[in-house]
Amino acid sequence: MSTTSELPRVHIATDHAGMDLSTHLVRHLTAKGYDVVDHGPKQYDASDDYPSYCINAAHAVVADQHAGMHALGIVLGGSGNGEQIAANKVTGIRAALVWNHSTAILARQHNNANIVAVGGRQHSIDEATALIEAFLQEPPSNDQRHIRRIGQIATYESTGKMTQ
Repeated sequence: MSTTSELPRVHIATDHAGMDLSTHLVRHLTAKGYDVVDHGPKQYDASDDYPSYCINAAHAVVADQHAGMHALGIVLGGSGNGEQIAANKVTGIRAALVWNHSTAILARQHNNANIVAVGGRQHSIDEATALIEAFLQEPPSNDQRHIRRIGQIATYESTGKMTQ
């Protein structure tokens, strides 16, 4: 669990399959003191397209982080897979699909993931909330091997070349 009392700003996006979970999380996290920014959608539409919502949330996370703000993101869908893929297209994003407590913690500890993806049809609201809270509260480990690996990914992302 994080030793800092500063809560991150949380950017959240979903598709129709995650709408109930998203609505719950916005209320729940706001009540816990998080500054939550909802990137939509605002209304249920069974044929909506999640990429724009998730990419907009990812851009907002990166912008906040570049401005020196502690910010993380949440992307939701039926499985969370497509939403994770969309978010990961934004330079600087490390979105992790989580499905249990361990993957939520390790995403932050080992990968310094800045967006969590969860499948709204894969978990109850209580289970998904617990996974997201674990992710939001866990700090990166700052172990040199993890920092090195994250750096290698960032270098590849910006140059297209792998370094060792």
